Amino acid sequence: MYFKKISLLALIMPALIGTAFGHTIDSVGDDGYRIEIGWMNEPVVSGETNGIELYISPLRPCPDISDAMKCAEYQIFQNGVSGLEKTLKMQLVYKDQKIMLPLVADHNIPGKYYSFVNPTISGYYQANILGNIGDKVVSLSMHPPKVEERSWIEFPEPSDITLSQLIDGHTALLGDVNNLKESVSQLEQEKQQTNVGYAGIALGIIGIVIAAFALSKSKKN
Repeated sequence: MYFKKISLLALIMPALIGTAFGHTIDSVGDDGYRIEIGWMNEPVVSGETNGIELYISPLRPCPDISDAMKCAEYQIFQNGVSGLEKTLKMQLVYKDQKIMLPLVADHNIPGKYYSFVNPTISGYYQANILGNIGDKVVSLSMHPPKVEERSWIEFPEPSDITLSQLIDGHTALLGDVNNLKESVSQLEQEKQQTNVGYAGIALGIIGIVIAAFALSKSKKN
């Protein structure tokens, strides 16, 4: 019984390791290559620069597993295939939008590549691996884990709230400017009214002077 448990653990461990951190695994051909992809930084969130890791290694035979993809899932990445950054590209798809991303080789791990990208919208993306590995033509569609909404993990407050605060501040500033305009307008009106009052007083004084002059002239006559 003990040896059976050890054998079962040895069988399932590669699968657990192969799918660690939400990586997706597929294959190219029955005797071709094992392909593994996953986000560089997990959990991946929208609006943050990230990249998709791509691991390519030979697919070893699985005598007890007929399905090539399941065979690839039960294997771990090893003996990576290098030099594919010139023959492979990654096309990232979100709904009806597409972008072609070049591959950058990892200098320390042969067979490991990166495609850098900034996913601006949360949701599910599709990664198409296109090109050639040796004499095999590759046209493989894979799905990395979902991109989550950035605001879900922001603390103490998401960027949207900060933006709202800026908008509120801008609105308050506009209100202060409008109040200032109304105050200036009111002062101008008061000034005009004051000038009219001064003019009336001046006219009254002139009238009094003219009347006094006329009165003195009439007394002389």
